[in-house]
Amino acid sequence: MLFPKKMALAAAGVICLSMPPVWAASCCGGGSATSLILPKFSSAMMDISLDIESYNGFWDSNGDYRKDPPGSDLNQYRLNLGYAMRLASRWQAAIVVPYVWNSNQYAGLSSSTNGLGDMTLGLTYEAFDGIKCIWKVRNWQDLIPAAYFGLALTVPTGISPYDDVTNSFDITGRGFYRLDANMLLDKTIYPWNASLLLSYGVHLDRDVNREYGKFVEPYKKALGDRMLGTATFGYTHFLDNMDTMTFTLSYSHLQQDEGSINSRPDFSTEMEKDSIGAIVAYSTMSRDWVYKLSFIHSRPKDGDGLNFPVTDIVTLGVSHVFR
Repeated sequence: MLFPKKMALAAAGVICLSMPPVWAASCCGGGSATSLILPKFSSAMMDISLDIESYNGFWDSNGDYRKDPPGSDLNQYRLNLGYAMRLASRWQAAIVVPYVWNSNQYAGLSSSTNGLGDMTLGLTYEAFDGIKCIWKVRNWQDLIPAAYFGLALTVPTGISPYDDVTNSFDITGRGFYRLDANMLLDKTIYPWNASLLLSYGVHLDRDVNREYGKFVEPYKKALGDRMLGTATFGYTHFLDNMDTMTFTLSYSHLQQDEGSINSRPDFSTEMEKDSIGAIVAYSTMSRDWVYKLSFIHSRPKDGDGLNFPVTDIVTLGVSHVFR
């Protein structure tokens, strides 16, 4: 059974378009970074996080907020397994593999499915040699942030609308390869920290001959370019045993341009979303364990999104760094 297009927005819109993982340590290992980044001078890192995402209506193609029908209960759960390793003094690589559970009730219809999500492979270059976290500014060089530049490839390992599915809420991936160019700037002047993540992604086009289990006349489809900007600002409190608690606020803007079908514009895939968030991180004195809790909120307000579901995301995560 195929749900209406507005219902599919809630199921498909957030897949692989949410904020990036926030479970990495920063350059100095304190847990303030906004992507899966291995701390300087570390050899590897394992990361596990659980996303609990609740849907609360959506923005239509005009940017107006629309409520879901009474009795709706839309949720998605994602278990993310990540691993980062050092390749050289300035190079590191990472992989993130999500497993997705969908649990939805919409307009009297129920759906509960699960499956592998879209995998992400990353390669990052560290444009600095020493730790950039400082206690006091003595000259202008002390203000230079830790800068990371990288590429990330999203691999469509999840279940997409172009596979053998009959329900819009069955999907766990978008069905497209995407290549992102990323830049992360991270700076800590204790007790304050800040970061800026900028990402630009290009989707590779693909041939389509099936939609929700039904074969259709073949056509070539591409999603629009994807842009993401995330800024954070935080404060680190040192405990008596030199463990740390870091409190961070974030703002994120995400948008995707119109796509194409057989080289003609497809405005149905155009999306936009603003989010605010709060992150609490606990790190051990040696910075080898980092525990995080985050809350990412989208306001159900006209103009804060376009063709996108309104969601709240709670994430629990833990990272272990190997020196």
